[in-house]
Amino acid sequence: MREGRRADELRPIDIVPDFVEQAHGSVLISFGRTRVLCTATVEDGVPRWLVGSGRGWMTAEYGMLPASTGERMQREARSGRQGGRTVEIQRLVGRSLRAAYDLEALGERTVWLDCDVIQADGGTRTAAITGAWIALARAARKMAFPLPSNQIGAVSVGLVDGEALLDLDYEEDSSAEVDMNVVMRGDGRLIEVQATAERDAFSREQLDQLIDLAAAGIEQLGEVQREGVEA
Repeated sequence: MREGRRADELRPIDIVPDFVEQAHGSVLISFGRTRVLCTATVEDGVPRWLVGSGRGWMTAEYGMLPASTGERMQREARSGRQGGRTVEIQRLVGRSLRAAYDLEALGERTVWLDCDVIQADGGTRTAAITGAWIALARAARKMAFPLPSNQIGAVSVGLVDGEALLDLDYEEDSSAEVDMNVVMRGDGRLIEVQATAERDAFSREQLDQLIDLAAAGIEQLGEVQREGVEA
């Protein structure tokens, strides 16, 4: 057993809404020991290429605090640029959340989704996506904008010692033969699947098994997210 968890069981999830008072929407979301602060801030105006279109925009920024991992990380600001992993994850968060919202209903406004990892123990990008959706929905309620048209959740899955596991922690992720992140809408339609064979190649049957496992996990997340919006 995985610290008392079944293979198809999520880590304990905790949600603290309105963790940041100044943001239009915010939540501190925890998956086990992984903790991510997600905020949504609405601003008037859109990028230049959208001016006059009547459509809004949604973009994300992601970062890890220096003490979020076992050894202190240097702030990326010190090097003068963001690392490739940071850019990749924040683009993933942004396009995932854009799939959740009717940008025409937003009007010519921009929603900034900021995801800051306070503590990392695997699954930070999926926690960021899941928490950012809650922050977005809370901001929409507070600002009297339309709620997201789709619910979005994300979870990690993988093959560890040949067994399909849901919601990998760092130890499991670092030893996985296959590592996968799945982003999915509440209606079961896929937004993104990121899968990597760390050692040997994996089969189509194993791929389907992992996606089915992720779908079950995201369904579990759905109720937790709704409670976080309504709290």
